[in-house]
Amino acid sequence: MTVAATPATERPASPSGRRAFHLPLAAAMPPLQTLAVLVFGLALRLHPALARWSAPTLLTGLVLLGAPVAWRTIRGMLRGEFAADVVAMLAIVTAIVLREPIAGLVIVLMQTGGELLERYAEGRASDAVRALEAAAPRIAHRLRGAGTGEARAEAATAVPDGDADTFDIEDVAAEQVQVGDRILVRPGEMVPCDAEVVAGSSALDTSRITGEPLPERVGPGATVRSGVVNISSPLTLRVTAPARDSLYARIVELVRTAQAQKSPIQRMADRWAIWFTPVTLVACAIAWAISDDPQRVLAVLVVATPCPLLLATPVAVIGGINRAARRQVIVRNGTALELLARVDTAVFDKTGTLTHGRPEVTAVETLDGTATEPLLRAAAAIEMGSGHLLARSVVEETTRRGLVIPAATDIVEHAGRGVTGRIEGRRVSIGNRALVADLHPAAHATLDAHIVPTNGGLRAYVALDGADATAAGVITFGDRMRADLPAFFARLRGLGLTRTVLLSGDHAENVAPIAAHLGITDARGDLLPDEKVAAVRALEASGYRVLMVGDGTNDAPALSAATVGVALAAHGGGISAEAAGVVLLADDVTRVEDAVRIGRRAVAIARQSIVAGLVLSGTAMVVAALGFIPPTAGALLQEGIDVAVILNALRAAAPPPGSA
Repeated sequence: MTVAATPATERPASPSGRRAFHLPLAAAMPPLQTLAVLVFGLALRLHPALARWSAPTLLTGLVLLGAPVAWRTIRGMLRGEFAADVVAMLAIVTAIVLREPIAGLVIVLMQTGGELLERYAEGRASDAVRALEAAAPRIAHRLRGAGTGEARAEAATAVPDGDADTFDIEDVAAEQVQVGDRILVRPGEMVPCDAEVVAGSSALDTSRITGEPLPERVGPGATVRSGVVNISSPLTLRVTAPARDSLYARIVELVRTAQAQKSPIQRMADRWAIWFTPVTLVACAIAWAISDDPQRVLAVLVVATPCPLLLATPVAVIGGINRAARRQVIVRNGTALELLARVDTAVFDKTGTLTHGRPEVTAVETLDGTATEPLLRAAAAIEMGSGHLLARSVVEETTRRGLVIPAATDIVEHAGRGVTGRIEGRRVSIGNRALVADLHPAAHATLDAHIVPTNGGLRAYVALDGADATAAGVITFGDRMRADLPAFFARLRGLGLTRTVLLSGDHAENVAPIAAHLGITDARGDLLPDEKVAAVRALEASGYRVLMVGDGTNDAPALSAATVGVALAAHGGGISAEAAGVVLLADDVTRVEDAVRIGRRAVAIARQSIVAGLVLSGTAMVVAALGFIPPTAGALLQEGIDVAVILNALRAAAPPPGSA
């Protein structure tokens, strides 16, 4: 029968997405009890006065410990599951009938030991759905009735002019918000429902939904999705879909559905048992026909017990998982490792996967041809105290260039527009074009003459008042592609992953240049999470075995739906790490190659061990059928074969020859 993995005892997840896995004591008890009975029963034989109790003790132990193992297999057979355990069950039952307890107990020990290893290798189920639901917004600030006091003052910052007196703010459960309600979303809060901006202007962090690292500016009339985070200024939104029907809820349901529909992988042992079990039964029939001796039948069953099938795969898988962990690749379970060996198609997210996933300064230019350093230093000075992503990028770029950042005073945040301040007696502004032009009239004409390029990217304008003129410039932000990707893609093709696909929530015009640089012909942008899932499922329906690589919440459904999902989790991973079968702790997408190589080597070693073990067992079956191996000796011979198989399978934990 197919042995179901018992849920593992777990500790809370670490920020990396890795959990400590511990086998429950109950799973380890059957092999420990069997070993104890064997040792105790054989020890009785050493004492003359107690020797007569040895056989009854061993036989009683075999009945008590072997019956549950046999019954589980019989139940599986009644469900139509004829797998690797059938021969072991027949050997245990025959040993009880023929009163050969030592041979039977050895089989029970190997069977339960193999199940223990399988449970350890299987690991744990993903908690992706639970993590998604825990991260969902619970409270919405609904605007209702006539406002007074502090509530009216706050509402006045984000409701249409003249309407502030008509609204009060009440906190309600997100599920209670109805279509048409107006809600207030403060800076730092997640939007609880799909909605339209009624009033206010702000920047939104959409990375959880689209994967795009650059903030999105929104104002009245803009559509916003649930799950995005408001960054800078309060917004009043009109709800267009209740929380249960909004985009974030659909992402949760997509992950749940993808995991539920994923077919379980058949154990490698069961695939080999399809032909080995009938061969064993034929050998038993021949042994009975030529000898009419049930002891020979038992001997054949004992040496044919497919312990190599039961032991080789979990030992090799555990070794492969440990080997991967040393490369900062966390493989969640044995199924994921086996599936890594089968994939032939690689699907990548863009932002945070093929790119670094954070906005960086890609260009600094002055609009009058003067030096850029004074403008950059000035911009960094007033951005020093801000936690905004773009502010941090400006400071990092200034530091990288080795420029000294002066102290700034009189810093003022202009909600949704920019920041102003003073350094060394001069006024500095950084923000949108309108803010800078309004505050620095001398730069107005220069700013108006600037033509915005069409090559994408987010821009911030900067102005610095000088002694007799104002210098103006523009800082451009973008998401840089990771290094060495062309060579990495070439190595993947060498591993047999000949088809590569790029699926991104970012705009198509930002996706196309990266795809062209990497030689990816199938590249799609502007995708929502459900569209990524549909693309992955279409590939699998066409017969491809898909490796999906991503890093964001928006990738979680596709990671769950793919043959095997790989999450980049160097910066926490979160929900994407929970949804994936493989987690990369290093911020290095090229570790995907390591994961595939380790998975393929582990499976190859397991297959090699299985073949060698079955060849040895098959040879022993012939010898036993001819009457040269009694049952007890056959059990010991089978143990020798098992040891050889285990030693070979342990090679999966070591690096291949010639590698680090």
